[in-house]
Amino acid sequence: MAKKVQKIIKVQAVGGQAKPAPPLGPTLGQAGINIGEFINKFNSETKDRMGEVVPTIITVYEDRSFSLQYKTAPATALILKALKKDKGSGQNLTSKIGTLTKAQIKEIAEKKMVDLNANTVEGAMKIIEGSCRSMGVEVK
Repeated sequence: MAKKVQKIIKVQAVGGQAKPAPPLGPTLGQAGINIGEFINKFNSETKDRMGEVVPTIITVYEDRSFSLQYKTAPATALILKALKKDKGSGQNLTSKIGTLTKAQIKEIAEKKMVDLNANTVEGAMKIIEGSCRSMGVEVK
């Protein structure tokens, strides 16, 4: 018999470096999840993504057990990583923070393809280019 789902939680934590401190600890505590067990499981499963933001979907069952599903890093994080910047432009129309080539956009789009609502790589590239524009990044 399948376990009955109690709730689904979406969190973002740095791969291999999750800590029980806020905002993660209180969120897990309210859901009734054993925080230590979650931290150990998350850190061991995301060691290969150390330093990268890992969006995670936590499915909590009635018996307080849980399962984890990992997504790819947010598009904005991948764009900033490609530019080697800390944050986007506060004034995206007037102040540009950098430039990405179509090849770099394609690389990011291929990495994000599984989580995007696009049927082709070209469609995914348009989504990533839109994120670039809103962050103040030029695409050449």
